[in-house]
Amino acid sequence: MSQVFRALSDPTRRRVLQLLRAGPMSAGELSDQFAVSKPTMSAHFAVLREADLVHAEKTGKSVVYHLKLSVLEEALLGFVHSFGLGADAPAPEPHAPKENAR
Repeated sequence: MSQVFRALSDPTRRRVLQLLRAGPMSAGELSDQFAVSKPTMSAHFAVLREADLVHAEKTGKSVVYHLKLSVLEEALLGFVHSFGLGADAPAPEPHAPKENAR
């Protein structure tokens, strides 16, 4: 889960994931969306692959990236559940109303 949150901590990587929601894109197509160098984008792609948030597929000379949404969902649900929240969590106990202070 730590690798997923490390990957999500960067706005460029979050934007890459948003772009991939529309469907697979090549590294070049993704890189064209950002005003950073190709080596910088390559480093972002590596972090996303290490976190298992994307799948890279070599197609000829291109690398095509696919979003692995299930990994993202699993990490986010695990995080939510670690706080006792979510569908399985017990309902919070009602609090007694506070008396008005005078």
